[in-house]
Amino acid sequence: MEYIVYVSTAKRLLTEDELLDLLTTARTKNKKYSVTGMLLYCQGTFMQVLEGKKSSVELIYKAIELDTRHKNIIKLASGIIEKRNFPDWSMGFASVNSETLQEIEGFLSSPDLNLTRNSEHITVNMLKTFVDYNKLYISF
Repeated sequence: MEYIVYVSTAKRLLTEDELLDLLTTARTKNKKYSVTGMLLYCQGTFMQVLEGKKSSVELIYKAIELDTRHKNIIKLASGIIEKRNFPDWSMGFASVNSETLQEIEGFLSSPDLNLTRNSEHITVNMLKTFVDYNKLYISF
């Protein structure tokens, strides 16, 4: 199984409807290819972890690179993992500036964002750093 972690910048700040559309599309595609992961968004910055079969992760990442909603895509890490860090999430999602997205399945509150269960893995540490850096306080 493979993982990729990347960051990117939105070409402009996205509205809640645009974030919802992005999330819905990502979940549908990720489910189709058995890719799981986590997407964080804060003030125009994305950080995402993708994990799954190598060919599927690479296919999704290539589509992300072609997505016109963002730029400056930087792959931070990639490699092999023994087991998924986000096995139950076709795409977990958190946004610091969204109240209405709270009702969406998969939107996480701070207690649900349990990033300590596999704290040695680079993907989890990167997400924790992103959360800390952006001071994400996600609550229902």
